[in-house]
Amino acid sequence: MGVKKGDTSVLVVNNKQGSVNGLNLKVVGIVAPISGPGGRDGYFHIEDAKKILRIQEAEVSEIVVRIKDVSKLQEAMKSMQSLTTIKNQKGKPVFEIHAWTKLSPFYNIVKMLDLMDISIKIILISIVLISILNVMIMSVYERIKEIGTIAAMGTPPSTIVKLFLTEGFMLGIFGAIVGSIISFTIVQVIDTIGISFAFGRQSDLVLHPSLQGSDIIVVSIIVIVIALIASISPAFKAAKLNPVDALRQN
Repeated sequence: MGVKKGDTSVLVVNNKQGSVNGLNLKVVGIVAPISGPGGRDGYFHIEDAKKILRIQEAEVSEIVVRIKDVSKLQEAMKSMQSLTTIKNQKGKPVFEIHAWTKLSPFYNIVKMLDLMDISIKIILISIVLISILNVMIMSVYERIKEIGTIAAMGTPPSTIVKLFLTEGFMLGIFGAIVGSIISFTIVQVIDTIGISFAFGRQSDLVLHPSLQGSDIIVVSIIVIVIALIASISPAFKAAKLNPVDALRQN
């Protein structure tokens, strides 16, 4: 709206009789730089609303109840359900109770983004799992003779399993380290440059991503665990190879 604290604005409205009324209002504070479509939302006292609309008694169409703990939303709604039993002269409920989760379109957008985030994570985990599994299986087939040799020398199958699990573990650690370095570098570059989401009057909306140390640790652990899981099948496959058949492979 282009106003600042201390400015005076003229509010012009139509009342229910159709007449146009105006009222000078002083800006006493800014809730947020941009609020609502185009940044044209504002709050004023209900007594001023009575004055500008020229009504004797204040008429309220909506009552917003704010709770400090979002987890108690359902509990708060249940405590107000008795209001829905009050009927008007036409037999219709005087009050309707709606949670912000149903009224706000942004909540549904956030839920959709969360679902997309989970889907992307599942896809990435599947790609990592299949890639490491493929690498480990190829490693077994490429070293059949070596496996046969160490088996013929009396190496127990459990030791062969441990060898391939260790290889998968080291592969996971290497991938986690390289991936963390590349990811951290990319995030730092994007944070320095910034990604602009400017639209309309909201020209200062710039995304500056960040990468927490806890995120790197969690993702690294997940990658290492996936690498170990992907190494289990090839490891047991290598341990079950017959030394005689393995040594005959060209």
